[in-house]
Amino acid sequence: MEREHQEILNEARHRGPNLAALSVVYTILFLASLVVTAIMTKGGHFPSPFIAPESARAFFARNGNAVRIAAFLQFGAAVPLGIFTATVVSRLQFLGINVAGVFITLFGGFAASLFSAISAVVQWVLAQPGVAAQAGPVTVLHLLAFATGGVGYVVPFGLLLAGVSVIAWFTRMLPRWLVWLGLVLAAIAELSSLSLIVTPAFFLLPVARFLGFVWIISTGFLLPRSRAEAQKKRLQHAAA
Repeated sequence: MEREHQEILNEARHRGPNLAALSVVYTILFLASLVVTAIMTKGGHFPSPFIAPESARAFFARNGNAVRIAAFLQFGAAVPLGIFTATVVSRLQFLGINVAGVFITLFGGFAASLFSAISAVVQWVLAQPGVAAQAGPVTVLHLLAFATGGVGYVVPFGLLLAGVSVIAWFTRMLPRWLVWLGLVLAAIAELSSLSLIVTPAFFLLPVARFLGFVWIISTGFLLPRSRAEAQKKRLQHAAA
């Protein structure tokens, strides 16, 4: 009787939002914000916060609609990222994982979602009529949007990657290539914090962000939904 009960527990599947769908929606919404910016603005991309204040002011004054739509899409992307995080943590606990990495994942994912949402809201403020009339306030808001959506997002996102990847390293629940990708990107994400004191380190931010899309979608599709599936993956990795 006890054995049958254990088999039922092992075969039971985690109930919750579909991780694959959440990761795809998150990625599409964020990339769509970049496409909108590329199509609707003359510059083709969101300007660097280090350009001349007058140039930044002119960009936001001229491209308010594009910035407003891009901000809406990025704000929308923050929501599935937060739900993805909550679902991943719930699934890991369902699979019997009770280690610090679970809560590191929770903190990292929620913080990344929050900073991403703050960046989007600040961009929305920049897009409002009259806000771009003076270069001074525009510079402050521009830097804030860049900081929260850049290092503010990427560093905690790296903790999300690290939390899941370290757990997967020991439990063998994910393919080894995906675990390595997550660990390398997590290291890059944490190193990107150096951009706060060393400007050239900013190039690490897009590396962690865009390759992070590959990791989050792959994890959404491949993370086991039951203990039996997790055990099967462990045996497959052990035999490989």
